[in-house]
Amino acid sequence: MTKSLARGLLLLLFVGSGATLLALQQGYYGGGYGGYRGYREGNEEQKDEFAFARLRYPIRMASYGGFGDFGMFRNGGWSEDYPRADRQFVQGVLRLTRIDARPYQEVIDPDSDEIFNWPWLYAVNVANWDFNDEQAKRMRNYLQRGGFLIVDSFHGAAAWASFMIGMRKILPDRPIEDLPPGDIIFHILYDLDQKPQVPGYQYIYTGRTYENDGIYPEWKAIRDENGRIMVAICFNMHIGDAWEHADDPRYPERFSSFAYRMGINYIIYPMTH
Repeated sequence: MTKSLARGLLLLLFVGSGATLLALQQGYYGGGYGGYRGYREGNEEQKDEFAFARLRYPIRMASYGGFGDFGMFRNGGWSEDYPRADRQFVQGVLRLTRIDARPYQEVIDPDSDEIFNWPWLYAVNVANWDFNDEQAKRMRNYLQRGGFLIVDSFHGAAAWASFMIGMRKILPDRPIEDLPPGDIIFHILYDLDQKPQVPGYQYIYTGRTYENDGIYPEWKAIRDENGRIMVAICFNMHIGDAWEHADDPRYPERFSSFAYRMGINYIIYPMTH
């Protein structure tokens, strides 16, 4: 599907303006996890064009001080930024576009066939992830059958090597490529020619956009045999923090604005490919 047709079909608004994103920093959504207009508890019968699904992966016990299994733990694992980043992003999608987005998040386990009901999946802090053989097979089938996975918030050479242990269990043979500036995923709705390194919340205190030795942002992908992106890789950046802290005036608006636009492009790409 062409870029112009995707734009016409989805009737998206505010393609070039940051004014509405600025409303996030002006406290539009209120404070805490409960101050989100339109938020409601899950309704499994509801039909939506888009739902935010987060992967609840198991972790290696030796990786970054984790505790193993699926447990939530402080400052890492699958639950990093949860649930605020998910809800902030979805509310931004509802505000910035006419996509009928489900205004609450889902949490999906790789042990369950439920994963096949959620075509868009987000995984954070993936230097910690790990999979047994059955989980890896299910993840592989999910991606090969049309699923789309975004991985975010891991920084530096050690984190990359740790991430690849889990990734190669899922897709042992597919190459990882650096996405060129002209790739359709950067232009399918928003033309994102300039791609800043989106920092985590630590930027407020350090003034650095990078963590560890991850000095430069790297946009990577894994494609299927037909060229469709199955895995979008946000390396040396933290897109989720930019969603989570979009309403914090201390966090620069330029990073949140870009993160919302990139996230919306990530929604539209699998809708049209």
